[in-house]
Amino acid sequence: MDPELEAFVPLFPDADFADPVAARAGFGKLAAAVPAPETEGLTVEDATVPGATVDGESHEPEQPDVPVRIYRPRGARGAVVWLHGGGYVMGDLDSEHPWATRIAVGSGQVVVSVGYRLAPEHPYPAALDDAYAVLKWTVRNADRLGVDPDRIAVGGHSAGGGLAAALALRARDEGGPAIRFQLLNQPQLDDRQETWSQRHFTDTPWIDRDKCAASWRSYLHGVGGVGGVGGVGGVGGVGGEPPAGGYAAAGRVEDLTGLPPAYIATAELCPNRDEDIHYALRLLQARVPVELHQWPGTFHGSQAIVTADVSQRQNAELGAVLRRALTD
Repeated sequence: MDPELEAFVPLFPDADFADPVAARAGFGKLAAAVPAPETEGLTVEDATVPGATVDGESHEPEQPDVPVRIYRPRGARGAVVWLHGGGYVMGDLDSEHPWATRIAVGSGQVVVSVGYRLAPEHPYPAALDDAYAVLKWTVRNADRLGVDPDRIAVGGHSAGGGLAAALALRARDEGGPAIRFQLLNQPQLDDRQETWSQRHFTDTPWIDRDKCAASWRSYLHGVGGVGGVGGVGGVGGVGGEPPAGGYAAAGRVEDLTGLPPAYIATAELCPNRDEDIHYALRLLQARVPVELHQWPGTFHGSQAIVTADVSQRQNAELGAVLRRALTD
């Protein structure tokens, strides 16, 4: 492990997805300890986006409005629909504020941070429906946001990266808005947990195999799926088939053709590492342009230790990648 990161490992709170309330409180404290960068020249606005029923296309009737936080740098040409991490169980607009700010400042592009509904109270497809509603709203409101509707990206970290990948798939299949780019940072993509990293990383910092299983169980099966680990389908895996719809776990989707170019970043000591690398290879085999960066010595979410040199390089690269994708 990178020595600058190792000293901080004991300070990371336990992420116990069996108790969502406690997990969210711990996640909020961790996020509050991360300093946000300077926001000079950046306008920040909270708004509400109509739920997925706005176009009469929804998995559920009468879906609620979706809170968003919009970050507008001067001179932005494009926008990214940004989805926070937290294992589908934790996170909100406030906990994501330091990271959304960094993305906006680093990329020079508008960031629409999405406060999607959380599992287990709102299992799949609630979060994806919220994200899809915000994607369509962002394109329809490109003039209001001051950006080109042809320069819209999707992105996120961890569970948010998984949602971003699913969002690109759903937009492709449903003839939705054209997505220019997808940024997937340590994405959570495959509930089967069959890779080497998922089977062997049982005690890695912050997130390990069993916590991934509990996260997937909450997202796929709701309140009845909370608590415990393991189950049918392999060591630590949730097992069985995901809910109908095809986008619950992007790593299960067979056809990856016609998707937007992607940047995928992985952490060496992250259970998601190998499924992310495999997804990148499958995208390449489907003739989708991909940039893949495996960060040595890092663990899942370690970029929150912003004083470390490797974290500074990770965070700077996310902004640079989006800037290049949305302005070239």
